[in-house]
Amino acid sequence: MKYTIITINYNNADGLRRTIESVVCQTYSDYEYVIIDGGSTDASVDIIHKYAKHVDYWVSEKDGGIYNAMNKGVKVAHGEYLIFMNSGDVFYNNRVFENIEFSQKTDDIIVGRVLTDDGKEFMHQPQQLTMYFLYSSTIPHQGAFIKKQLLEKHPYDETLKITSDWKFFVDAIIYDNCSVGFVDIVVSKFDVDGVSTTNPEKTWNEKLEVMRTMLPQRVLQDYENMKQSECLTQSLTPILRQRYSIDKILHRIGTLLLKI
Repeated sequence: MKYTIITINYNNADGLRRTIESVVCQTYSDYEYVIIDGGSTDASVDIIHKYAKHVDYWVSEKDGGIYNAMNKGVKVAHGEYLIFMNSGDVFYNNRVFENIEFSQKTDDIIVGRVLTDDGKEFMHQPQQLTMYFLYSSTIPHQGAFIKKQLLEKHPYDETLKITSDWKFFVDAIIYDNCSVGFVDIVVSKFDVDGVSTTNPEKTWNEKLEVMRTMLPQRVLQDYENMKQSECLTQSLTPILRQRYSIDKILHRIGTLLLKI
C-alpha cells in the first residue's frame, strides 16, 4: 500500500462527513483509509457506518487525546507514506494523490501546499528548511506525506496537548536530517477551528517549553533576537516605503522647479 490516510475524530460528525467525502472521491486508488474515533457520542459512528465500505480500519473507543489517537492510527497503518486528514480537514480536490504520484518525489517527507478555509496560504514554502523556520513557523500535517518508519521512530509525544506534530518535525528534520521535498501542489484546506489555531498563545507557550528542553539557552536566545529583529523590520517597512515615495515626489517637484 503506497499511502495511508488517517482521520482522528471526536464528536465532530459534520466535519468527519466532509473529510470522508473528500477522501472517497480521490481518483487514485492505491491507499487505505483509517479512522480513529475517540468514543464520540454524536452521530460520528453513524457517519462511519454510512461510508464503511470505503474505510479499511476504524475504531470508536475512549483514547488519551489527539496525539494518542494519531499514534494509534500509525500502529495500524500499512502505507509507505502516511498523511493525517483529521475531521474537518478536506483534500483540496479529487486528484491530490494522482498529482503527488505524478511529482515522483521519494523524500522521507513530501510537503504540498495547504490553504485555510478562506483560501489563504497557510505556510509559504521556505527556500531553506532550517531550525529558525521551525522556530517561527511549522509544517502543517494536512499537507505532509510522511514515511511510516519516521513516525514509528519518532511517535507523537502524548504529554503535549497542541504542538506534538511540530516537535515531530524538529526531531525528524533537524536531528535526524531526513529529506524533505516540497511540491507546488495544493493538498488540502484545513479547519481553522482546530485547537492549535484557536489557541495561539497556548500553542506558542507549549512550543517554547519544548524548545527549552531541546535547545541550549544561548541558541534559543539567538532565535528570539532574530525574531524580534524580523518583527521590527516588518513594522518599519511600510513607513520606509511611504517615506521613500514621498522623497521621490519631492525630488521630482524640485527638478521641475529648477527647470522652470
